[in-house]
Amino acid sequence: MQKAFLLPLLLVILVSCQRNPLKVNVSGIDLKVNLKRLDQDIFKVTPENLSKVIPELKQKYGSFFNAYNENVIALGDPSDPLYSTYLNTFLTDGTCVASRHTTDSVFHDLTSIQAKVEDGFRHFKYYFPNKKIPEVITIISGFNQSVILTSDAIGISLDNYLGEDCQFYKRLGLPAFKRENMQGAKIPTDVLYAWGISEFEFDEANNNLLSQMIYQGKMLYFLDAMFPEEPDQLKIGYKPEKIDWCKKNESGMWTYIVEHKLLFTSDRMNIIRFINPAPFTSAFTTESPGRAGIWIGWQIVRKYMNKHSPVTLMELMADTNYQKILNESGYSPED
Repeated sequence: MQKAFLLPLLLVILVSCQRNPLKVNVSGIDLKVNLKRLDQDIFKVTPENLSKVIPELKQKYGSFFNAYNENVIALGDPSDPLYSTYLNTFLTDGTCVASRHTTDSVFHDLTSIQAKVEDGFRHFKYYFPNKKIPEVITIISGFNQSVILTSDAIGISLDNYLGEDCQFYKRLGLPAFKRENMQGAKIPTDVLYAWGISEFEFDEANNNLLSQMIYQGKMLYFLDAMFPEEPDQLKIGYKPEKIDWCKKNESGMWTYIVEHKLLFTSDRMNIIRFINPAPFTSAFTTESPGRAGIWIGWQIVRKYMNKHSPVTLMELMADTNYQKILNESGYSPED
């Protein structure tokens, strides 16, 4: 009887030990994110209705409309007398029209994406109840930046998420390592990551490889908290085989960085080769993923938070003592 009792007790203990502490209940948080579709609304403008529709778009999208026109599609201030001419050229450009049709086809229904973005912001509100939630606006950028930010809105360039085999990307000569993340499944994590970067900016006072690794690791841990059910590959943008490579070679990567005394280097090129997007991390093999330093920083932050359960996500994001986080993590890939 004792054995029969101990077995289920051990199973309960095992399950509780493996439970992800970031899987919190956000069902009671009243939050609705409505995706505003400027990517569709902008194409309702014609030379005949421009004087009527443009003011409507200004009212609907506020300051974001100006930011979109000036900083994304580079048409200038909508109040400029020549704006209507520039806009008509943009809307009737052959490539723009073709990308618009493809975008409409791929993203005819944004229900699932909206639900995930909304869930991410519910988690954001759970951890940071006093912070604002931005408006989320979908746009066509002419294959410009994927995500743009204003003080109260975030724009998602849908034409940058048409799938890695999209003909436009190949014509533009985009390399495979960039194209593999240009898929709709990446939109929710990209949205929350971009908003997180704007809320928790990097402290430039101590810019070295360690600080960049830990900062980026914190941002990926932030995504762990925003999307506790999502796979790591969507958070960091690695294919599964690249994550497997990192796990198998974690000890070797860490040893290389430590033995070459790179942790505290402030040399820009040394930092770039471990942090910036690339087909692979040049310090390692061509089988490695780019940005491998960020992956290591992620594991350090995870280890730190596992060892310091009283530390809240808010406290972590405010902590810029990157060396302390490393020291108190007890990080050792051999373990």
